[in-house]
Amino acid sequence: MARFASVLDVLDRAALFVACIGLGGMAVVQGWQVFARYVLNDSPSWTEPLALLCMSTTMMLGAACGVRANRHFGFFILVETAKPKLRTALLTVSSLIGAAIGLMLAVWGAKMVGDGWDYPIAGAPFPQGIAYLPLCVGGLLIAIFALEKVLIPAPQQDLTAE
Repeated sequence: MARFASVLDVLDRAALFVACIGLGGMAVVQGWQVFARYVLNDSPSWTEPLALLCMSTTMMLGAACGVRANRHFGFFILVETAKPKLRTALLTVSSLIGAAIGLMLAVWGAKMVGDGWDYPIAGAPFPQGIAYLPLCVGGLLIAIFALEKVLIPAPQQDLTAE
């Protein structure tokens, strides 16, 4: 399990790195769009779909990293006030719900990628299906990171000691 956790650490860092690149890319693309429109008076058509792709990549990979860091998909107030056995059950249920949602996003995202791959995006040189690729990859990462919480539970804190 330690090897599995170390692989997920690398995957988490890679996802966060790509999300940061996506955020920076979105800022650059939007900056170019504004410059081209108002200074050059020639707004490029590819900037909007590329900015949306960068945004959805950042959003989905950031959400996956949030699941791994216990900052997403949780019943935090209820868990903190619950007795230890109930707390463990709630954390397991929360992780399983997160995994189910992630799996659903991955499967439906993959279907949309396949359905739209043969159609070009208006104004951009890539297929329409690529717009759903972050949904598919992010959903898969959400499912994997949520299942990690079930397979390798975090050590319990003693909240009564505080």
